[in-house]
Amino acid sequence: DHCPPALQAIIEEFRAATPRERMEYLLEYSENLPPLPPQLAARRDQMEQVHECQAPVFLATKLAGNSVQFAIDIPPESPTIRGYASILLEGLDGATPQAVLDTPDDVYMLLGLAEVITPQRVRGLHALLGYMKKQVRNLL
Repeated sequence: DHCPPALQAIIEEFRAATPRERMEYLLEYSENLPPLPPQLAARRDQMEQVHECQAPVFLATKLAGNSVQFAIDIPPESPTIRGYASILLEGLDGATPQAVLDTPDDVYMLLGLAEVITPQRVRGLHALLGYMKKQVRNLL
């Protein structure tokens, strides 16, 4: 795995858990998704929508020096994708662009989430990281 250390630590925590515990962790992460920065909250039209997700998921990415900063907006009624987004934010925020691009596309598999959520939801999770990488590539 070529995950940044922060993301690797989360993956190891999930791998050590039972499927039931993984869902609980995911819900805890969903409650910790940081709110949008004020400048983005007022201009959500500048964020890109991840259309593969059933929920309204909006993403914005910027570079600060050589570190990537993501902002993700997802309503509380969608805890699964919110939890996953929160994990990706915690695991990838501040990483270098190359570290983000090198992150495996199937982080949700590494976390053991494919066993606990529906395939339709898994597609949305897969798409989210794809959009994050695409936005990083567009900034380089």
